[in-house]
Amino acid sequence: MAGKKLTHLDDKGAARMVDVSEKPVTSRSATAKGRITMKAATLKLILDDGLKKGNALEVARLAGIMAAKKTSGLIPLCHPLAISRVEVELRPDKKSNSVEVEATVKVSGQTGVEMEALTAVSVTCLTLYDMAKAVDRGMKIGDIRLTRKSGGKSGDYEAR
Repeated sequence: MAGKKLTHLDDKGAARMVDVSEKPVTSRSATAKGRITMKAATLKLILDDGLKKGNALEVARLAGIMAAKKTSGLIPLCHPLAISRVEVELRPDKKSNSVEVEATVKVSGQTGVEMEALTAVSVTCLTLYDMAKAVDRGMKIGDIRLTRKSGGKSGDYEAR
């Protein structure tokens, strides 16, 4: 970590958007995961499509895809990107009464898509909460993290 500095701060500590104009356009991707945990009865309602608001898994998937595309409007110093792919997977787990969410985002661009993948996971989980909060306000969202990235100057990363 020695010699590294935060790229979104100038020499005086003021916030700035990183200048990527001189960076080459490369293929980049990022994958993030997270989880929402709930009561067993809540998960059953979700899996049986028994919520009054509709199919929670599909609404949440769509919300995650839309969120990835709008990340620059949510995170102040993110660059707007022409995203080429967003995939959101939801994996219900009856043993832990949870839904694991995984989002992968791809772009050909001058900056990475880690924030877009993390935003997709976060909003997917938040949407599941919104869809089911009438029956379970105690749901917990957590363990949101980057699990993989490829491309760019810093190269590849895989969480251990």
